[in-house]
Amino acid sequence: MQEDSDKEDGADGERLIVGLGNPEAEYADTRHNLGFACVGELGRRLGVRIDRKRWQSLVGRSEQHRVWLVMPQTYMNLSGQAVAKALRDVHVPPQNVWVVYDELDLPLCRMRIRRGGSGAGHNGVLSLISSLGTPDFVRFRVGIGKPVRKGSQPGRQYVLGRFTKAEAERVPTVIDGVASALELALGAGVERAMDRYNRAGSLGCEELA
Repeated sequence: MQEDSDKEDGADGERLIVGLGNPEAEYADTRHNLGFACVGELGRRLGVRIDRKRWQSLVGRSEQHRVWLVMPQTYMNLSGQAVAKALRDVHVPPQNVWVVYDELDLPLCRMRIRRGGSGAGHNGVLSLISSLGTPDFVRFRVGIGKPVRKGSQPGRQYVLGRFTKAEAERVPTVIDGVASALELALGAGVERAMDRYNRAGSLGCEELA
């Protein structure tokens, strides 16, 4: 059973790990760029510089782990175009694409790893589904929570905003935990990462009420 699971995870093949975000400096520390930050930390751990310009993205490569790290530079709602170009070049099937992104429907300090599903209103994920022609890629959904009061901030303004002081204190722990989950998935398969990280407290910080 584990052998079949590993094959589904792409453990024996090339993988593409995509961090979603917006490219300009003004967006660097916003909630919507949490995917960039997590993949950047994974690159640091793997000794991979994500600085080559290719596929309308910043790209890094680990031969040892047979993985491409990709940060689309197209702006969030066109991310799928960049990833589709990468897949055409490196012949990675969609199920071997892992996408790391911010998730409004999970609180900060929570992550949910899953295969497939809808875009749930996330423009980057919707773009990927459209450009790849399938929803069958792996998602590392990293919680950012929702505005405290309904109507206090529209969703777009919230995700493009910066973390509060209390949130910012937790963000390094979140990024560290997500990078650890990605490392575990690379080494032991996505199912193992799901088992360990799809639960409260797995990222090592306390959720904000």
